Amino acid sequence: MPNPKRKHSKARRDKRRTHYKATAPTVTSCSNCGSSVQYHRVCPECGYYRGKPAVEKKTA
Repeated sequence: MPNPKRKHSKARRDKRRTHYKATAPTVTSCSNCGSSVQYHRVCPECGYYRGKPAVEKKTA
């Protein structure tokens, strides 16, 4: 297997890694209670998903 003849500089390594970025998750408001919810997730506050109850939430 061929090996590198010279060491790649830190700048060259970092230029290659510039495209590896963390993106913030897309957040929307729940149609039932209005709290913040990630897309394609059940609402943690009320347990609804797309206007229908998906998870039974306990009421204290």
